[in-house]
Amino acid sequence: MIRFCFFLLLAGFSINSQAQDVKGLQEYYSSYFTMGVAVSPRSLASEAESALIKKHFGSITAENVMKPGPIHPAEDTYVWGPADQVVEFAQANGMKVRGHTLCWHNQTPDWFFKDENGNTASKELVLSRLKKHIETVVGRYKGKIYAWDVVNEAVPDSPEGTYRDSQWYKIVGEEYIARAFEYAHAADPDAILFYNDYNTEQPKKREKILTIVKKLLADGVPIHGVGLQGHWSINDPSAEELEKSINSFADLGLTVQITELDVSVYSNSPEERSATAPQAGVFTPEREQKQLERYKMIMEVCRKNKDKLSGITFWNVSDRTSWLDNFPVRGRKNFPLLFDQNLQPKKVFFEVTSFEK
Repeated sequence: MIRFCFFLLLAGFSINSQAQDVKGLQEYYSSYFTMGVAVSPRSLASEAESALIKKHFGSITAENVMKPGPIHPAEDTYVWGPADQVVEFAQANGMKVRGHTLCWHNQTPDWFFKDENGNTASKELVLSRLKKHIETVVGRYKGKIYAWDVVNEAVPDSPEGTYRDSQWYKIVGEEYIARAFEYAHAADPDAILFYNDYNTEQPKKREKILTIVKKLLADGVPIHGVGLQGHWSINDPSAEELEKSINSFADLGLTVQITELDVSVYSNSPEERSATAPQAGVFTPEREQKQLERYKMIMEVCRKNKDKLSGITFWNVSDRTSWLDNFPVRGRKNFPLLFDQNLQPKKVFFEVTSFEK
């Protein structure tokens, strides 16, 4: 019994020692692409989390505080403090910043779409507000944010229609997308401008996005890249569809980034998307292995296509906190990242950093 306990102690020491000695994730991928992470001011204020961020990543994205609602809650009100903290942290530590996001159907205040009498605003008024918002936000961080997700999730998941039936589309029509890119380019001509969306590996949705992007390019709109969000799971995407997406957009002369990467330990089956999912909130060895295999495949495809990809950003720092803890099942713990709840590298970390350069 004593020998067994001693063995466990040594094993634990070995694992912890390995975790202490690992190089930063960005160092492993330095010859491939920039590795980034989505952060909150709270994570930057945590000594342990900020140390992990500085060690492993070369770029940060504000998870929420640069979205229209948090940063521009009322027409004459901007809330700069939290967003400034993100930019200042990056500058102090020699990191890049991705801006997220300028135009989105979600987390955009109602005032954007209402006139002074509370009625639906005119197309002209909505566009003037969008222009002022983008000029003000992008202008504040000009030269400090190297890339922006300009338009986010403008395509529906349903098979019908190319454009999401959002307030932007209802009032302005498809024109709002082009205008947003033009306003952003005018505000910072050196920034790399992205269209960003999820489920880009699903053929029908990918074709809709390609239709929009091709039209923007044909019309001379300053779009420079496409962001594949990468909110994936243990059963998707396939290597074939992921590679098709990367190549489809790169073939248009655009840079591609994985902008919001995490791999849920639950599948997309109807049962696991419900509150009665089996083994809810438990990181079983089986789920861990499936997640490891999915991450391994994703990173292999990305390394293979390093000439087309310029960055990968993980969505949240560690399993301690993830947006997936409340989506699609509220309160169900997920474990979608490379670092565990104690901020230690998981088995999957060592898998995706073990490759021949």
